[in-house]
Amino acid sequence: MQENESGKNIERLLDVEMSVTVRFGKTEIPLREVVRFGVGSMIELNRTVDEPVELLVNNFPFARGEVVVIDGYYGVRVTEIGSAEERSRTLLSNSDSSKNTDEVPV
Repeated sequence: MQENESGKNIERLLDVEMSVTVRFGKTEIPLREVVRFGVGSMIELNRTVDEPVELLVNNFPFARGEVVVIDGYYGVRVTEIGSAEERSRTLLSNSDSSKNTDEVPV
């Protein structure tokens, strides 16, 4: 009886929507430069065009991939992903502010 209930609980969780973000790179800029931003401002990131982008799920690193265009929309082709255990650990871990979101479990 409990196995059947556990299966139903897992099925409910599989329908939970998660926030997915693609991170192209990052940088640190002094506030004096940020307040000068305007239309056409250029911001250099810490990643070259041939490096993979990061796929974050609920703000946690999950995978890496390459940017593609699908029917006129941006997309990501996953090229690196951690094991099922690593992905589960990442998704199920508590939002700990000391968690380093720069590391992808791949």
